[in-house]
Amino acid sequence: MNLPNKLTLFRVVLIVPFVVVLLGAQAGWFPDSLVADIIALIIFVVASLTDLIDGKIARKYNLVTNFGKFMDPLADKLLVSAAMIALVEMARIPAWVVIVIISREFIISGFRLVASDNGVVIAASYWGKFKTTFQMIMVCLMLVDLGDYFAWYGIITTVIMWIALVLTVVSLVDYLWKNKGVLKETK
Repeated sequence: MNLPNKLTLFRVVLIVPFVVVLLGAQAGWFPDSLVADIIALIIFVVASLTDLIDGKIARKYNLVTNFGKFMDPLADKLLVSAAMIALVEMARIPAWVVIVIISREFIISGFRLVASDNGVVIAASYWGKFKTTFQMIMVCLMLVDLGDYFAWYGIITTVIMWIALVLTVVSLVDYLWKNKGVLKETK
C-alpha cells in the first residue's frame, strides 16, 4: 500500500463526508446551507486534487500498481457520480444529464474490460481528459449555488454543463471509433 494508493483510498473515503455535508445542508443539519455548500466544495476539491497528486507520484517514483490502475479511475467515477447524484437530489442538475454522463462511464468501463480480455489497453484520450476537467468544473460550480447573488452565475454554470455533456458524448464516440476493432469477434 504505497502513497499513491493511499491517496486513492483517501479520495474514496472523502465521498462519505462530502455527501453527508452536502445533503445534510438540505436536511437542515446546518444553520446556513451556503456554509455547508462551501464545506462540501472544499472536500470535493481536496478529493479531486488527490487524483492529480497520486498519479504524478506514481509515475515519478515508479509506484504504479495493478491496484492503482484499477482503483484510481473507479475512485474518480465514484466521486463524480456521487456528487452529480446528490446534485440531482438538490435540483441543481437535471437527472437526464447525469444519466447520460454515468451511462458513458459504464459503456467505457465495459468497453475497456472487453479490450483487456483481448489484450488491448485503451489509454485515456485528450477528449476524455477534457470531459473530466469540465465535469469537475461543472460540479464545483453547482456545489455552491450563487445564482441568487449573481445572475450571470447560473448562465455560466449552464454553459459549462452543456460543454461537459457534449465532451462526454464526443469522448465516448472517440473511444468507440478509435477502438472499434475491439468489438469484432475473433476466430
